[in-house]
Amino acid sequence: MKKYDLTSTNMYEGQVLNGTVKSIKPYGAFIKLENGITGLAYIEDLSVARIKSPEERVKIGQNLPIMVKSIDREQNRVMLTYKELLGTWDENAKKFQEGTSVKGIVRETEKNKNGIFIELTPNLVGMAEYVDNVEYGQEVNVYIKKIVPERKKIKLLIEK
Repeated sequence: MKKYDLTSTNMYEGQVLNGTVKSIKPYGAFIKLENGITGLAYIEDLSVARIKSPEERVKIGQNLPIMVKSIDREQNRVMLTYKELLGTWDENAKKFQEGTSVKGIVRETEKNKNGIFIELTPNLVGMAEYVDNVEYGQEVNVYIKKIVPERKKIKLLIEK
């Protein structure tokens, strides 16, 4: 990562800037900010849902708003986050209603077969009852059985 003199910048944690994805590594995406500084958004800062690759959330050349997570002025490093800009759990959950069917993306199938995590939006995941023959990244139709805002849980049923 190119070194910058961050001691003279007026950038601050929590600031939202526009950026362009410049490169993607297995661990995150390097994003050039509108002020010319390049920062890193680790994979866990790109999505609430567990994703296996940053490419599931961002593409090279993509312009996006990005938040400054931290600035290490001694090491001249800027850490960025995208997931905070995708809406809160409550904001995203309001887009859905119990008793309806929607499309989702399989994000994790639990090893012990307790359930399957389904991403409904980039910042909202629900859990479906376990079924066989479902793979990571697969798009599925799910029925929304229950939304429990006080526990931030959505119970789903995979439709066949």
